[in-house]
Amino acid sequence: MAKTQLNVRVDEATAEAARARALQRGVSMNRYIEELVLKDAGEIGQTFVEAASDFMKQYERVFAEEFGRERREAPDAAPTPHEGLPGTT
Repeated sequence: MAKTQLNVRVDEATAEAARARALQRGVSMNRYIEELVLKDAGEIGQTFVEAASDFMKQYERVFAEEFGRERREAPDAAPTPHEGLPGTT
């Protein structure tokens, strides 16, 4: 993969902390910063997935009532995986 150079400005304390952490981990400063960005991007993606999952759990019954009704009215509609389970409609 092609690399792109980024130039950033941070205060000296932040730069020193980054150098020290990279040295402790045995990686270059470039690799350390790259890992931080990738980790942060992954956490954001994970946060989105968790929020979407929580939303679906919270509104599952509403979706089932609204969209399940349409599926049941269609003559060739196959049952959804949750139909017929206790506590579902």
